[in-house]
Amino acid sequence: MPSRKPTRQTIAFGIALTGLREDAGLSRLELANRIPVTRSYIGQVETGTTRCTREFATELDKALGGGTEMADAWDDLLKSSRYPPWFADYPLAEDTASLLRAFETMFVYGLFQTEAYIRALLLDDTAIEGRLRRQEVLRHKNPPMLSIVLLENVLWTCMGSTEVMREQCEHLLTVSEWSNVTLQIAPTGYYRGLEGPFNLATQPNGEELLHMPAARGGITSNDREDILHIVGAFSALQARALSVDDSREFLRKAVVRWT
Repeated sequence: MPSRKPTRQTIAFGIALTGLREDAGLSRLELANRIPVTRSYIGQVETGTTRCTREFATELDKALGGGTEMADAWDDLLKSSRYPPWFADYPLAEDTASLLRAFETMFVYGLFQTEAYIRALLLDDTAIEGRLRRQEVLRHKNPPMLSIVLLENVLWTCMGSTEVMREQCEHLLTVSEWSNVTLQIAPTGYYRGLEGPFNLATQPNGEELLHMPAARGGITSNDREDILHIVGAFSALQARALSVDDSREFLRKAVVRWT
């Protein structure tokens, strides 16, 4: 397939391939010989200058050891069928980000949700699978830094059952100890400049993508004015939220409450 200008999707797919190839201890030439294709074609896929077929993604999985990681990545990134159109770009940016920031007002931050919580929240199997797949970014060899603020009522809104909520709060307490996570709880109240939740993904090169959910759909934007507004409002929010240590204590109380 002819090379073209890289897209966010093909770049993300290429990064996934590079990671799996390096984990397998293979050079581009060694991987190419297993398929077989040219080394330059592997290079084009890894740099995002070509969009391979799903059949080729399956061949990559066979050459890398028999899993389905690249076929799954093709479905997620190149087919773009697991997410609605208004959200499709954001998981791609999320998967390659070096910094993720978010404010949640109703539900636990998506990447921190337990499977039981997800199944209580989402009724569609495709949506559940997509949410679980998004969480794989946390298991990358070099996961992003995360700075997350949850409004306190998120912890008191029962999803599923008391057992689901207790497990969820315990998981949040565990996550809060991770070295790449800053998790804060904000007292319920009005925070100027933040009319609702948002997710912001920052790439290693400084590019940013903002997603603001809505009741039916949402807005995904890379407009600098929108992003600067959110960044400023988020800084003010963090200053008014509980400290990291106080937030952990708040989570411990939530675990007890749901027990």
